[in-house]
Amino acid sequence: MKLQKILSRFQKLHKREIHLSLDRIKALCQKLGSPEDKMRVISVVGTNAKFSTVAGMFSILKEANIKCNVYTSPHILKINERFVFNNEELSDDELAKLFEEVEEINGNQSATVFEILTASFLYKAAQYPDNICLVESGLFHRFDGTNVFKNNLASVVCAISRDHIDWLPENDRTVERIVFEKTSSLLNSNIIVAKQRDKETMECIKKTISKNQSNKYFFNEDFSFTNEENGYWHYEDKFGGLKLQTPNVLGQFQLENISTAIATLRTLELGISDNHIKKGITKIKSVARLQEIKSGKLKDLVKNNRIIVDGSHNEHGAQVLNEYLETLDCNKHIICSMMSNKDHEKFISYFKTISSLTVTEMTAQPNAIKGKDLLKKFKNIPNVQYKESIKEAIKSLSLNKNDVVVITGSLYLASEVLKLN
Repeated sequence: MKLQKILSRFQKLHKREIHLSLDRIKALCQKLGSPEDKMRVISVVGTNAKFSTVAGMFSILKEANIKCNVYTSPHILKINERFVFNNEELSDDELAKLFEEVEEINGNQSATVFEILTASFLYKAAQYPDNICLVESGLFHRFDGTNVFKNNLASVVCAISRDHIDWLPENDRTVERIVFEKTSSLLNSNIIVAKQRDKETMECIKKTISKNQSNKYFFNEDFSFTNEENGYWHYEDKFGGLKLQTPNVLGQFQLENISTAIATLRTLELGISDNHIKKGITKIKSVARLQEIKSGKLKDLVKNNRIIVDGSHNEHGAQVLNEYLETLDCNKHIICSMMSNKDHEKFISYFKTISSLTVTEMTAQPNAIKGKDLLKKFKNIPNVQYKESIKEAIKSLSLNKNDVVVITGSLYLASEVLKLN
């Protein structure tokens, strides 16, 4: 309750939820003693896979007994998830104390909620100058509140695709502009570029960062992976090859994300051994990213069938989710709800062989599209229906043995699902 009261006060500091600018966050950081200059940072930018790549690095670093501070967004179940220091989430009391201290220093000056949360993380992280800080960028990067560092260890560029384009000028909503927003202001250190969805995107990234003097490492040129049989896969870079056990997270795309994590940590030569990598990738904590629900209230509704929640919310996310679903030899039942500003038809078009589609509501998100409006957009899809709630959607399904239920369309939806469960 105390945290909620503080967050309510934060919401009153600026009339807009998002206001892309660095002026306020830089002014606040100066008041806080420039904490951003006292950190060892790995910055992670991109459209998709940022959280998964951070999770992979975090798991490997923990296996190597290297202390980390981790900043990600959005949170899924509770805001504490965004505030990890010395490898542990802050408790409610610790987080409230941190917020109150930053709030007092800020002195009621204008700041968006994301900016003051980011400043709070930086302020606390500066207390652990020897830790590795894994910092996920928010919306784009150029004017994002996380773009305040003068130096970092590395910048990781995850998969870039079309998303949040409503924040761009109507005549310039292109992948080229998105790439520019995310990569044109990367620092001069090391840049590790993950696998991109197509050659054009990769070439656009290369062109945008061509004048950046960083050491650059590109997927398929400087590091890569291949699948092997019997539960193993092979990673390769300039330091040599690794035969690795299949990680504890679902989906082929996770091998891409883990490869990027490995490439980053090996490039930085942090004392990570092969054994740390081999063990670390089997202990990754990945919430709402192809997460199978194995117990709880919603699991009880599907009994012996599998239920998976995935926060994919744009076309690239839909693409990689569908690639995973295509590997399953069973009927797939999709339950979907999305935010209003997404390309709904494009998102759903990637799911080619689903048995049913049920649209529903996100009750906690005022900016979500209404389920019946989403139904109209999906009216040409066979076996599509509308149900008022997630529970009703699950109950309505006629499930046969081995069928799988997949709930997707938004990280906010994933949050509601996990809380219900």
